Amino acid sequence: MNPIRVGLLGSGVVGSGVFNVLKRNRVEITRRAGREIIVTQICARNLEKARALVGNAVKVVADPIQIATSEEVDVLVEVIGGTTLSKEASLAAINAGKAVVTANKALLANHGNEIFAAARAKGVPVMFEAAVAGGIPIIKALREGLAANHIEWVAGIINGTTNFILSQMRNQKLSFEAALKEAQRLGYAEADPTFDIEGIDAAHKLTLLSAIAFGIPVQFSKVTVEGISTLQSQDIAYAEELGYRIKLLGMTRRHENGIELRVHPALIPARRLIANVEGAMNAVLIKGDAVGATLYYGPGAGSEPTASAIIADLVDVTRLFTADPEHRVPSLAFQYESLADTPILPMSEVKTATYMRLRVADESGVLADITRILADSHISIDALLQKQAEDGSSETDLIILTHVVKEGAVNAAIARMQMLRTVKSKVVRLRMEELS
Repeated sequence: MNPIRVGLLGSGVVGSGVFNVLKRNRVEITRRAGREIIVTQICARNLEKARALVGNAVKVVADPIQIATSEEVDVLVEVIGGTTLSKEASLAAINAGKAVVTANKALLANHGNEIFAAARAKGVPVMFEAAVAGGIPIIKALREGLAANHIEWVAGIINGTTNFILSQMRNQKLSFEAALKEAQRLGYAEADPTFDIEGIDAAHKLTLLSAIAFGIPVQFSKVTVEGISTLQSQDIAYAEELGYRIKLLGMTRRHENGIELRVHPALIPARRLIANVEGAMNAVLIKGDAVGATLYYGPGAGSEPTASAIIADLVDVTRLFTADPEHRVPSLAFQYESLADTPILPMSEVKTATYMRLRVADESGVLADITRILADSHISIDALLQKQAEDGSSETDLIILTHVVKEGAVNAAIARMQMLRTVKSKVVRLRMEELS
Protein backbone atom coordinates (compact mmCIF):
# COMPACT_ATOMS: atom_id res chain seq x y z
CA MET A 1 0.00 0.00 0.00
CA ASN A 2 1.07 3.56 -0.60
CA PRO A 3 2.21 5.43 2.52
CA ILE A 4 0.02 7.96 4.30
CA ARG A 5 1.43 11.39 3.49
CA VAL A 6 1.44 13.90 6.33
CA GLY A 7 1.54 17.67 6.02
CA LEU A 8 2.94 19.04 9.29
CA LEU A 9 2.07 22.59 10.34
CA GLY A 10 4.73 23.62 12.83
CA SER A 11 8.34 22.65 13.45
CA GLY A 12 8.67 23.77 17.06
CA VAL A 13 8.73 21.65 20.21
CA VAL A 14 5.75 19.48 19.28
CA GLY A 15 6.30 19.45 15.51
CA SER A 16 9.91 18.32 15.89
CA GLY A 17 8.75 15.64 18.34
CA VAL A 18 6.24 14.29 15.81
CA PHE A 19 8.85 14.17 13.06
CA ASN A 20 11.51 12.53 15.24
CA VAL A 21 9.23 9.87 16.75
CA LEU A 22 7.79 8.98 13.33
CA LYS A 23 11.32 8.58 12.01
CA ARG A 24 12.72 6.69 15.01
CA ASN A 25 9.79 4.27 15.41
CA ARG A 26 8.96 3.96 11.70
CA VAL A 27 8.98 0.16 11.61
CA GLU A 28 6.90 -0.28 14.75
CA ILE A 29 4.35 2.33 13.67
CA THR A 30 4.03 0.77 10.20
CA ARG A 31 3.42 -2.66 11.73
CA ARG A 32 0.60 -1.21 13.82
CA ALA A 33 -0.97 1.00 11.15
CA GLY A 34 -0.62 -1.39 8.21
CA ARG A 35 0.87 1.40 6.07
CA GLU A 36 3.89 3.62 6.41
CA ILE A 37 3.24 7.13 7.72
CA ILE A 38 5.64 9.74 6.38
CA VAL A 39 5.94 13.51 6.58
CA THR A 40 6.08 14.87 3.03
CA GLN A 41 5.68 18.59 3.73
CA ILE A 42 6.29 20.86 6.70
CA CYS A 43 5.29 24.46 7.33
CA ALA A 44 7.47 26.67 9.49
CA ARG A 45 8.23 30.33 10.19
CA ASN A 46 11.96 29.58 10.32
CA LEU A 47 12.57 27.72 7.05
CA GLU A 48 16.25 27.09 7.71
CA LYS A 49 15.56 25.59 11.13
CA ALA A 50 12.90 23.35 9.63
CA ARG A 51 15.27 22.19 6.84
CA ALA A 52 17.87 21.33 9.45
CA LEU A 53 15.26 19.16 11.17
CA VAL A 54 13.80 17.28 8.18
CA GLY A 55 16.63 17.27 5.62
CA ASN A 56 16.11 17.32 1.86
CA ALA A 57 13.48 14.59 1.62
CA VAL A 58 10.68 16.81 2.98
CA LYS A 59 9.30 19.91 1.29
CA VAL A 60 9.53 22.99 3.51
CA VAL A 61 7.08 25.86 2.93
CA ALA A 62 5.97 29.01 4.70
CA ASP A 63 2.27 28.99 3.74
CA PRO A 64 0.07 26.61 5.80
CA ILE A 65 -2.78 26.82 3.29
CA GLN A 66 -0.43 25.50 0.62
CA ILE A 67 0.07 22.34 2.66
CA ALA A 68 -3.59 22.11 3.70
CA THR A 69 -4.70 22.00 0.07
CA SER A 70 -1.77 20.10 -1.46
CA GLU A 71 -2.55 17.00 -3.50
CA GLU A 72 0.61 15.46 -2.03
CA VAL A 73 -0.84 15.46 1.49
CA ASP A 74 -3.41 13.00 2.89
CA VAL A 75 -3.52 14.16 6.52
CA LEU A 76 -2.93 17.60 8.01
CA VAL A 77 -1.26 17.67 11.43
CA GLU A 78 -1.75 21.09 13.03
CA VAL A 79 0.55 22.06 15.91
CA ILE A 80 1.04 25.80 15.26
CA GLY A 81 -1.38 26.90 18.01
CA GLY A 82 -3.58 29.97 18.02
CA THR A 83 -7.12 30.07 16.69
CA THR A 84 -6.95 32.13 13.49
CA LEU A 85 -4.48 30.62 11.04
CA SER A 86 -4.97 27.16 12.55
CA LYS A 87 -8.73 27.38 11.95
CA GLU A 88 -8.27 28.60 8.39
CA ALA A 89 -5.82 25.80 7.58
CA SER A 90 -7.90 23.09 9.27
CA LEU A 91 -11.07 24.07 7.40
CA ALA A 92 -9.12 24.32 4.13
CA ALA A 93 -7.81 20.79 4.65
CA ILE A 94 -11.28 19.47 5.51
CA ASN A 95 -12.82 21.12 2.45
CA ALA A 96 -10.06 19.49 0.37
CA GLY A 97 -11.15 16.10 1.73
CA LYS A 98 -8.24 15.59 4.13
CA ALA A 99 -8.23 14.24 7.66
CA VAL A 100 -7.05 16.63 10.39
CA VAL A 101 -5.06 15.79 13.51
CA THR A 102 -4.59 18.64 15.97
CA ALA A 103 -3.15 19.29 19.42
CA ASN A 104 -4.90 22.67 19.58
CA LYS A 105 -7.34 22.72 22.49
CA ALA A 106 -8.01 26.48 22.13
CA LEU A 107 -9.01 25.97 18.50
CA LEU A 108 -11.48 23.19 19.29
CA ALA A 109 -12.83 24.78 22.46
CA ASN A 110 -13.69 27.96 20.56
CA HIS A 111 -14.47 26.64 17.06
CA GLY A 112 -14.90 22.89 17.51
CA ASN A 113 -18.60 22.80 16.63
CA GLU A 114 -17.92 24.47 13.27
CA ILE A 115 -14.92 22.26 12.52
CA PHE A 116 -16.67 19.01 13.48
CA ALA A 117 -19.72 19.95 11.38
CA ALA A 118 -17.51 20.69 8.35
CA ALA A 119 -15.67 17.38 8.81
CA ARG A 120 -18.93 15.47 9.05
CA ALA A 121 -20.23 17.11 5.86
CA LYS A 122 -17.06 16.10 3.99
CA GLY A 123 -16.85 12.63 5.57
CA VAL A 124 -13.34 13.12 7.02
CA PRO A 125 -12.12 12.54 10.58
CA VAL A 126 -10.84 15.19 12.99
CA MET A 127 -8.66 13.71 15.75
CA PHE A 128 -7.42 15.53 18.83
CA GLU A 129 -5.98 13.13 21.43
CA ALA A 130 -3.05 15.47 22.08
CA ALA A 131 -5.32 18.43 22.84
CA VAL A 132 -6.10 17.21 26.37
CA ALA A 133 -3.57 15.97 28.94
CA GLY A 134 -0.65 15.58 26.51
CA GLY A 135 0.57 12.00 26.41
CA ILE A 136 -2.33 10.52 28.42
CA PRO A 137 -4.76 8.69 26.07
CA ILE A 138 -7.73 10.24 27.84
CA ILE A 139 -9.82 11.07 24.75
CA LYS A 140 -9.71 7.46 23.53
CA ALA A 141 -10.47 6.16 27.02
CA LEU A 142 -13.48 8.44 27.43
CA ARG A 143 -14.72 8.18 23.85
CA GLU A 144 -14.24 4.43 23.34
CA GLY A 145 -13.05 2.56 26.43
CA LEU A 146 -15.91 3.82 28.61
CA ALA A 147 -18.61 3.75 25.92
CA ALA A 148 -20.78 1.39 28.00
CA ASN A 149 -21.00 3.85 30.87
CA HIS A 150 -23.34 6.61 31.91
CA ILE A 151 -20.61 9.08 32.84
CA GLU A 152 -21.43 10.77 36.15
CA TRP A 153 -18.52 13.19 36.45
CA VAL A 154 -15.03 14.01 35.24
CA ALA A 155 -12.40 15.75 37.39
CA GLY A 156 -8.95 16.60 36.17
CA ILE A 157 -5.61 18.18 36.97
CA ILE A 158 -5.12 19.17 33.35
CA ASN A 159 -2.60 21.99 33.47
CA GLY A 160 0.96 21.03 34.35
CA THR A 161 2.16 24.59 34.93
CA THR A 162 -0.31 25.32 37.70
CA ASN A 163 0.19 21.90 39.27
CA PHE A 164 3.94 22.52 39.40
CA ILE A 165 3.38 25.93 41.02
CA LEU A 166 1.00 24.51 43.63
CA SER A 167 3.41 21.64 44.35
CA GLN A 168 6.22 24.15 44.91
CA MET A 169 4.03 26.29 47.15
CA ARG A 170 3.22 23.25 49.30
CA ASN A 171 6.52 21.35 49.31
CA GLN A 172 8.97 24.27 49.27
CA LYS A 173 6.76 26.71 51.20
CA LEU A 174 7.10 29.28 48.39
CA SER A 175 4.83 32.20 47.65
CA PHE A 176 2.85 32.12 44.42
CA GLU A 177 5.18 34.71 42.88
CA ALA A 178 8.32 32.74 43.78
CA ALA A 179 6.84 29.45 42.55
CA LEU A 180 5.84 31.07 39.25
CA LYS A 181 9.38 32.39 38.73
CA GLU A 182 10.75 28.88 39.34
CA ALA A 183 8.27 27.44 36.82
CA GLN A 184 9.40 30.01 34.25
CA ARG A 185 13.08 29.27 34.95
CA LEU A 186 12.53 25.57 34.31
CA GLY A 187 10.44 26.14 31.19
CA TYR A 188 7.14 24.97 32.67
CA ALA A 189 5.58 28.43 32.36
CA GLU A 190 5.61 30.91 29.49
CA ALA A 191 6.93 34.44 29.81
CA ASP A 192 3.23 35.42 29.77
CA PRO A 193 1.63 32.67 31.90
CA THR A 194 -1.89 34.13 31.90
CA PHE A 195 -3.61 31.26 30.06
CA ASP A 196 -2.17 28.78 32.55
CA ILE A 197 -2.40 30.55 35.90
CA GLU A 198 -5.85 32.02 35.26
CA GLY A 199 -7.29 28.60 34.36
CA ILE A 200 -8.07 29.32 30.68
CA ASP A 201 -5.94 26.47 29.31
CA ALA A 202 -7.59 24.01 31.70
CA ALA A 203 -11.02 25.36 30.72
CA HIS A 204 -10.28 24.68 27.03
CA LYS A 205 -9.47 21.07 27.86
CA LEU A 206 -12.42 20.61 30.23
CA THR A 207 -14.76 21.87 27.50
CA LEU A 208 -13.69 18.98 25.26
CA LEU A 209 -13.86 16.38 28.04
CA SER A 210 -17.36 17.50 29.00
CA ALA A 211 -18.60 17.34 25.40
CA ILE A 212 -17.30 13.78 25.01
CA ALA A 213 -18.49 12.63 28.45
CA PHE A 214 -22.06 13.88 28.12
CA GLY A 215 -22.72 14.09 24.40
CA ILE A 216 -23.16 17.88 24.24
CA PRO A 217 -21.79 20.55 21.89
CA VAL A 218 -18.54 22.29 22.75
CA GLN A 219 -19.41 25.25 25.02
CA PHE A 220 -16.28 27.01 26.21
CA SER A 221 -18.10 30.31 26.75
CA LYS A 222 -20.14 28.72 29.57
CA VAL A 223 -17.24 27.46 31.69
CA THR A 224 -16.83 29.12 35.11
CA VAL A 225 -13.11 29.85 35.38
CA GLU A 226 -10.98 30.89 38.36
CA GLY A 227 -7.18 30.70 38.40
CA ILE A 228 -4.54 30.44 41.12
CA SER A 229 -2.93 33.88 40.89
CA THR A 230 -4.62 35.09 44.09
CA LEU A 231 -4.03 31.87 46.06
CA GLN A 232 -2.09 32.40 49.27
CA SER A 233 0.45 30.05 50.77
CA GLN A 234 -1.24 30.18 54.18
CA ASP A 235 -4.36 28.55 52.72
CA ILE A 236 -2.24 25.75 51.30
CA ALA A 237 -0.75 25.28 54.79
CA TYR A 238 -4.17 25.32 56.48
CA ALA A 239 -5.53 22.84 53.93
CA GLU A 240 -2.60 20.52 54.67
CA GLU A 241 -3.26 20.83 58.41
CA LEU A 242 -6.88 19.81 57.81
CA GLY A 243 -5.94 16.81 55.64
CA TYR A 244 -6.41 18.37 52.18
CA ARG A 245 -4.36 19.38 49.16
CA ILE A 246 -5.21 22.34 46.93
CA LYS A 247 -5.22 21.66 43.17
CA LEU A 248 -6.44 23.59 40.15
CA LEU A 249 -9.31 21.27 39.28
CA GLY A 250 -11.40 21.01 36.15
CA MET A 251 -14.78 19.60 37.17
CA THR A 252 -17.80 18.63 35.09
CA ARG A 253 -20.72 16.73 36.57
CA ARG A 254 -24.08 15.64 35.22
CA HIS A 255 -27.36 16.41 37.02
CA GLU A 256 -30.99 15.93 36.03
CA ASN A 257 -31.38 19.67 35.47
CA GLY A 258 -28.05 20.41 33.78
CA ILE A 259 -24.28 20.05 33.76
CA GLU A 260 -21.61 21.63 35.94
CA LEU A 261 -18.67 23.03 33.97
CA ARG A 262 -16.05 24.75 36.12
CA VAL A 263 -12.31 25.27 36.67
CA HIS A 264 -11.00 26.58 39.99
CA PRO A 265 -8.67 25.81 42.90
CA ALA A 266 -10.20 23.11 45.08
CA LEU A 267 -9.41 21.29 48.31
CA ILE A 268 -9.17 17.53 47.74
CA PRO A 269 -8.66 15.01 50.58
CA ALA A 270 -4.97 14.08 50.77
CA ARG A 271 -5.91 10.38 50.82
CA ARG A 272 -7.18 10.56 47.22
CA LEU A 273 -4.67 9.42 44.61
CA ILE A 274 -5.36 12.48 42.44
CA ALA A 275 -4.47 14.79 45.34
CA ASN A 276 -0.95 13.32 45.29
CA VAL A 277 -0.21 14.17 41.66
CA GLU A 278 2.85 16.39 41.91
CA GLY A 279 5.00 18.58 39.68
CA ALA A 280 4.00 19.14 36.08
CA MET A 281 2.09 15.87 35.76
CA ASN A 282 -1.58 15.59 34.78
CA ALA A 283 -4.32 13.27 35.99
CA VAL A 284 -7.96 12.74 35.06
CA LEU A 285 -10.50 10.92 37.24
CA ILE A 286 -13.68 9.66 35.57
CA LYS A 287 -16.72 8.21 37.37
CA GLY A 288 -18.95 5.90 35.33
CA ASP A 289 -22.00 4.04 36.56
CA ALA A 290 -20.73 0.62 35.43
CA VAL A 291 -16.97 0.84 35.95
CA GLY A 292 -16.87 3.17 38.97
CA ALA A 293 -13.94 5.59 39.28
CA THR A 294 -10.94 5.25 36.92
CA LEU A 295 -7.77 7.35 37.10
CA TYR A 296 -5.50 8.30 34.18
CA TYR A 297 -2.05 9.73 34.94
CA GLY A 298 0.91 10.94 32.93
CA PRO A 299 2.76 13.89 31.37
CA GLY A 300 0.48 16.65 30.18
CA ALA A 301 2.93 18.34 27.81
CA GLY A 302 6.36 18.01 26.27
CA SER A 303 7.72 17.26 22.83
CA GLU A 304 7.56 13.49 22.63
CA PRO A 305 4.67 12.81 25.05
CA THR A 306 2.50 15.08 22.89
CA ALA A 307 3.94 13.50 19.74
CA SER A 308 2.95 10.11 21.13
CA ALA A 309 -0.71 11.19 21.21
CA ILE A 310 -0.57 12.81 17.77
CA ILE A 311 0.94 9.72 16.17
CA ALA A 312 -1.65 7.50 17.87
CA ASP A 313 -4.26 9.61 16.06
CA LEU A 314 -2.33 9.22 12.80
CA VAL A 315 -2.38 5.44 13.22
CA ASP A 316 -6.14 5.57 13.80
CA VAL A 317 -6.61 7.78 10.74
CA THR A 318 -4.56 5.36 8.63
CA ARG A 319 -6.77 2.47 9.73
CA LEU A 320 -9.88 4.54 8.92
CA PHE A 321 -8.96 5.31 5.33
CA THR A 322 -10.73 2.16 4.19
CA ALA A 323 -13.74 2.61 6.50
CA ASP A 324 -16.99 4.33 5.56
CA PRO A 325 -17.60 7.58 7.50
CA GLU A 326 -20.68 6.14 9.24
CA HIS A 327 -18.53 3.34 10.69
CA ARG A 328 -16.03 5.68 12.36
CA VAL A 329 -16.03 6.70 16.01
CA PRO A 330 -17.66 10.15 16.16
CA SER A 331 -15.39 13.04 17.15
CA LEU A 332 -17.42 13.74 20.31
CA ALA A 333 -18.18 10.04 21.00
CA PHE A 334 -21.93 10.34 20.41
CA GLN A 335 -23.60 10.22 17.01
CA TYR A 336 -23.90 13.76 15.67
CA GLU A 337 -27.71 13.75 15.52
CA SER A 338 -27.95 12.57 19.14
CA LEU A 339 -25.97 15.42 20.73
CA ALA A 340 -28.08 16.84 23.56
CA ASP A 341 -28.87 20.48 24.23
CA THR A 342 -28.38 20.01 27.97
CA PRO A 343 -28.09 23.33 29.82
CA ILE A 344 -24.91 24.32 31.65
CA LEU A 345 -25.78 25.21 35.23
CA PRO A 346 -24.96 28.72 36.50
CA MET A 347 -22.39 28.62 39.27
CA SER A 348 -24.94 29.90 41.79
CA GLU A 349 -26.83 26.60 41.38
CA VAL A 350 -23.79 24.35 41.82
CA LYS A 351 -23.45 22.56 45.15
CA THR A 352 -20.05 22.06 46.79
CA ALA A 353 -18.55 21.94 50.24
CA THR A 354 -16.67 25.15 51.06
CA TYR A 355 -13.49 26.27 52.82
CA MET A 356 -13.59 29.78 54.27
CA ARG A 357 -10.81 31.70 55.98
CA LEU A 358 -11.67 34.84 57.89
CA ARG A 359 -9.30 37.28 59.54
CA VAL A 360 -11.23 38.30 62.64
CA ALA A 361 -10.86 40.37 65.79
CA ASP A 362 -9.75 38.26 68.72
CA GLU A 363 -12.66 39.12 70.99
CA SER A 364 -15.80 37.54 72.42
CA GLY A 365 -18.93 37.17 70.31
CA VAL A 366 -17.16 36.91 66.95
CA LEU A 367 -17.79 33.21 66.47
CA ALA A 368 -21.43 33.57 67.54
CA ASP A 369 -22.06 36.27 64.92
CA ILE A 370 -20.51 34.21 62.14
CA THR A 371 -22.24 30.95 63.00
CA ARG A 372 -25.56 32.82 63.18
CA ILE A 373 -25.08 34.09 59.63
CA LEU A 374 -24.29 30.56 58.45
CA ALA A 375 -27.36 29.18 60.22
CA ASP A 376 -29.56 31.87 58.65
CA SER A 377 -28.30 30.73 55.21
CA HIS A 378 -28.91 27.04 56.10
CA ILE A 379 -25.19 26.29 55.87
CA SER A 380 -24.03 23.43 58.07
CA ILE A 381 -20.50 23.51 59.54
CA ASP A 382 -18.39 20.38 59.09
CA ALA A 383 -15.25 21.59 60.86
CA LEU A 384 -13.98 24.76 62.49
CA LEU A 385 -10.43 25.79 63.31
CA GLN A 386 -9.60 28.95 65.24
CA LYS A 387 -5.91 29.79 65.36
CA GLN A 388 -4.37 31.34 68.44
CA ALA A 389 -3.58 35.02 68.03
CA GLU A 390 0.09 35.78 67.67
CA ASP A 391 1.79 37.61 70.55
CA GLY A 392 0.84 41.26 70.48
CA SER A 393 -1.85 40.79 67.80
CA SER A 394 -5.53 41.53 68.28
CA GLU A 395 -6.51 39.48 65.23
CA THR A 396 -6.54 35.80 64.34
CA ASP A 397 -7.55 33.40 61.56
CA LEU A 398 -10.80 31.47 61.65
CA ILE A 399 -11.13 28.54 59.22
CA ILE A 400 -14.55 27.03 58.50
CA LEU A 401 -15.33 23.93 56.45
CA THR A 402 -18.97 23.52 55.45
CA HIS A 403 -21.06 20.62 54.28
CA VAL A 404 -22.28 20.60 50.67
CA VAL A 405 -24.42 23.64 49.93
CA LYS A 406 -25.47 25.78 46.96
CA GLU A 407 -22.92 28.35 45.84
CA GLY A 408 -25.54 31.10 45.96
CA ALA A 409 -26.13 30.54 49.68
CA VAL A 410 -22.39 30.73 50.39
CA ASN A 411 -22.05 33.94 48.41
CA ALA A 412 -24.89 35.54 50.37
CA ALA A 413 -23.40 34.46 53.70
CA ILE A 414 -19.95 35.76 52.82
CA ALA A 415 -21.44 39.11 51.79
CA ARG A 416 -23.02 39.40 55.27
CA MET A 417 -19.83 38.32 57.05
CA GLN A 418 -17.87 40.90 55.15
CA MET A 419 -20.03 43.63 56.67
CA LEU A 420 -19.23 42.63 60.25
CA ARG A 421 -17.01 45.06 62.17
CA THR A 422 -15.00 42.13 63.50
CA VAL A 423 -14.08 40.70 60.07
CA LYS A 424 -10.85 42.49 59.22
CA SER A 425 -10.07 41.41 55.67
CA LYS A 426 -11.63 39.88 52.60
CA VAL A 427 -13.08 36.44 53.25
CA VAL A 428 -11.16 33.73 51.40
CA ARG A 429 -13.42 31.09 49.85
CA LEU A 430 -12.29 27.87 48.18
CA ARG A 431 -14.43 24.95 47.05
CA MET A 432 -13.94 21.39 48.23
CA GLU A 433 -14.38 18.11 46.33
CA GLU A 434 -14.47 14.65 47.90
CA LEU A 435 -14.22 12.89 44.48
CA SER A 436 -15.66 9.66 45.83
